[in-house]
Amino acid sequence: MADALLELDSVVAGYGATHVLRNLSLKVFKGERLAVVGRNGVGKTTTLATVMGLTRQHSGAIRLNGQSIDRLPPHMRSQLGIGLVPQTRDIFPSLTVEENLLAGVRNGASIEEAYELFPRLKERRHNGGSKLSGGEQQMLAIARTLMGKPHIILLDEPLEGLAPVICEGLMEVFHALSTQGKTVVLVEQHTRLALDFADRVLILEQGAIVLDASAAELKANRDLLDRHVGVAVK
Repeated sequence: MADALLELDSVVAGYGATHVLRNLSLKVFKGERLAVVGRNGVGKTTTLATVMGLTRQHSGAIRLNGQSIDRLPPHMRSQLGIGLVPQTRDIFPSLTVEENLLAGVRNGASIEEAYELFPRLKERRHNGGSKLSGGEQQMLAIARTLMGKPHIILLDEPLEGLAPVICEGLMEVFHALSTQGKTVVLVEQHTRLALDFADRVLILEQGAIVLDASAAELKANRDLLDRHVGVAVK
């Protein structure tokens, strides 16, 4: 297989002196659709935050395109092409939709690209962030991240608390991004949707990878998911 776009090698990381990730190693390849699943509190969010430089990395190595990014602050990792959509969304509530998008523009991005992916945002472009529904806020959080022209997009629980019709629409967007050549890492509790989207799935337990398998393999062996994640996929 080709060289990894993103690689974590024996990473120990967490918050302060607390270790959440314990010798975590993983690779993400260019153009891949990777899902990361597991029970609550096993380190999924911390994994994405560590890639972005938002935690304390105690040891191990993180490489992007083969180059170490261990010592780089979050804004420099973003400039190198890593985009994170956090679970908390973190839009600017006092700014309009359009102002939120403009705040994220880099590398020649156009807000029209965001409006093409999310027509609803164009309709609401003059509305403040605080006036948006939960689904609209998530659309805005994703669109603003895309304004940085990332090569790899980290999505942390993007479907949490959203209506099924909104979830389906967002999954269509994620598929479209993959078709455009983006590398997508999806942390998600909706296991069925994650399996339908992903090429490959990582299962985390206690801050480490316990299973690395294709989505097709997990669909064919549902007891594996039930054992590690505690859910049955229908």
